Amino acid sequence: MPYLILGEDVPGSLEARLAARPAHLARLQALSAEGRLLLAGPCPAIDSPDPGPAGFSGSLIVAEFASLEAARAWADADPYVAAGVYAQVMVKPFRKVLPA
Repeated sequence: MPYLILGEDVPGSLEARLAARPAHLARLQALSAEGRLLLAGPCPAIDSPDPGPAGFSGSLIVAEFASLEAARAWADADPYVAAGVYAQVMVKPFRKVLPA
């Protein structure tokens, strides 16, 4: 089943985000290689695809996991959590409707 993972960044955490990014992306690439990643990306802190020094306000991941507990465990092990980038992480079951 798909799960939505929404991480909200701590203000001013861009430097920590950039340092942890390679490890964060490696985990996402592993999910993608397994065919489990539906979508992932950051939320710019300003209305721009490249927010520059404004940084990001969070990240969204939608991926397949065996259970809500498995999705939470995966989210809790994210390098952004360990680096103090995320102030909080929400994990919810997700039901894709569109596009079909």
